[in-house]
Amino acid sequence: MPQQHWPGRLWIVRHGESSGNVARDAAQAARLTHIDTGAARDVDVPLSDLGVRQSRALGRWFGAMPAEIRPEVVFASPYRRAQQTAALVREAGGFAPDACPVVADERLREKEFGILDRLTRLGIEQHHPEQAEFRRTLGKFYHRPPGGESWCDVILRLRSALDSIALHHGGARVLIVAHQVVVLCLRYLIENMTEEEILAIDAEGDVANCGVTEYHFDPATGRNGSLVLRAYNFVAPLEEQGTPVTHQADAPAGAR
Repeated sequence: MPQQHWPGRLWIVRHGESSGNVARDAAQAARLTHIDTGAARDVDVPLSDLGVRQSRALGRWFGAMPAEIRPEVVFASPYRRAQQTAALVREAGGFAPDACPVVADERLREKEFGILDRLTRLGIEQHHPEQAEFRRTLGKFYHRPPGGESWCDVILRLRSALDSIALHHGGARVLIVAHQVVVLCLRYLIENMTEEEILAIDAEGDVANCGVTEYHFDPATGRNGSLVLRAYNFVAPLEEQGTPVTHQADAPAGAR
């Protein structure tokens, strides 16, 4: 039998609500051009108070699983909001007792927005109208703002991250804590989607904060087995504990 390279289980989770998510919604509602996150860098934006509650609720949901089913290998974006989410899940008992320390993997970082960072849709249209037009022409999959990334750029680094997981953690129970675009781009890779297919899923709505995407390895699918989607944007872990579900995007539609 060929060696299994995929994890036995894979959970991909978006971080809890961040103060940046809240600031973005406030700026959009007030028709401002800039989003005031209160942090010098996007990497330093923390969870909101609700984001902390969401992360703990998710940790309790994982913690209710038998120890032999909980995540044993955990990767997280180095951004503060993702690291906080992973730490709170651990504190709430969500990892297996013998789980390794959380690995900060920069390949899981947020999509970089370059000159469009901290701008609302209105801000992009006012300050960089040529970029708004480029995005309308190229689409978000291929549009790369100056100093930033396209979805294709994110996918390129995620290919490398998945290769590392397959090389070192075949058969393991793996949790990834990252960002909205990362969740979608990982689906694109794992399920071998087209541009049209993944953008159609994106158009249905934003990935929920602490929403869970789950895969199980099925040896009977594909030539050597493959990961099969069991849940996408699953928010029952929050709803069951009375924690509000939030769906704020990480950036205005004109920048994502």
